[in-house]
Amino acid sequence: MGIVRRALGSRAVATLTSPHTVDHYLDLVHPMLTVDLVRARVVEVIQETGVASTVVLRPNGAWKGFVPGQHVQFGVEVDGTRRVRVFSVSSSTENRDGTFTVSVKAHPDGYVSQFLRNGLTKGTVVHLSQAEGEFVLPDTLPGHVALVSGGSGITPVMSMARSLRDRGHAGRITFLHYAKSREDEIFSDELDTLAASLPDAQVVRVYTRAPEEDAPLSGRFHVDHLKHLGVDPVDTLTFACGPAGLIAAVRDTYEELGALDQLRVEYFKVPSVDLDAADATGTLSFEASETAADNSGATILEQAEAAGLKPDFGCRMGVCNTCAVKKLSGAVRHVVTGEVGANTDETIKVCVQVPVGDVVVDL
Repeated sequence: MGIVRRALGSRAVATLTSPHTVDHYLDLVHPMLTVDLVRARVVEVIQETGVASTVVLRPNGAWKGFVPGQHVQFGVEVDGTRRVRVFSVSSSTENRDGTFTVSVKAHPDGYVSQFLRNGLTKGTVVHLSQAEGEFVLPDTLPGHVALVSGGSGITPVMSMARSLRDRGHAGRITFLHYAKSREDEIFSDELDTLAASLPDAQVVRVYTRAPEEDAPLSGRFHVDHLKHLGVDPVDTLTFACGPAGLIAAVRDTYEELGALDQLRVEYFKVPSVDLDAADATGTLSFEASETAADNSGATILEQAEAAGLKPDFGCRMGVCNTCAVKKLSGAVRHVVTGEVGANTDETIKVCVQVPVGDVVVDL
């Protein structure tokens, strides 16, 4: 099949099928038969908790694999409409059965995440991107690696832990996970035994709302939790993923200790935007649509939608690049980091950028 795919992907065939792509015609034959576009068939949907599920996927030959920590754009078609969201891969890279998994927590207002839990069935063909993202394990690991996660942010971190286990990694691993309770925790049973399957690993969970008796740690993330586990941020490569509040606390801790160079982060939920009177001034102009509106202080994506526009978006968390557009002029503030960018003709992710005064975007 590899030889056939290469032949179909040749320039000569592309010329014959122009202006359409080869995949446009192959899709009419069978949705899994493609040259470049990634498709996957659902093998199984596993209910992890009352609101979280894992989808086992068997991709077609266009899939190029993933690095632990990466995510995919996941598209499903419902009632003739394709909806795309971004989900992290949760499985080990060492799986040899041709499948991989994404694990998703269903949100009340999340159409796709709800569909994955309640409507997705075995045999369904889904549309995927290639694996994306820079929140990944390096090829060469130091002697000690710390993994910190919160809530559904455990999914990419679990891919890292599973991959290290299956590769026979012999270095030290400290895995610190925060969840509301054991009932709310994804992968509980596997976390119970994960440390025993690694030669030098410590797995500690903190239940913030329903702590267990005699638990070594309690409450939300604090530098004392790291000290208790023997983690020195200055010389420990750390991967942290979770809600924005957790990531902010971890980032602040590492910054105070001069250890930001050791920290790699990804967040799963953008914080609510605090409307700053200094930001909520001026006009937000959408040049391509010849539309403008008074700056409300919300994200550019939210303001575009409020103005009746329908820009492309995926994760709404600044993880994928689906909503990236050109900012033609003006300054914007990142809702997570607080950084302000004022370069002309720069590409921004409008789901996590708030206008500061007058701003013009190519929407």
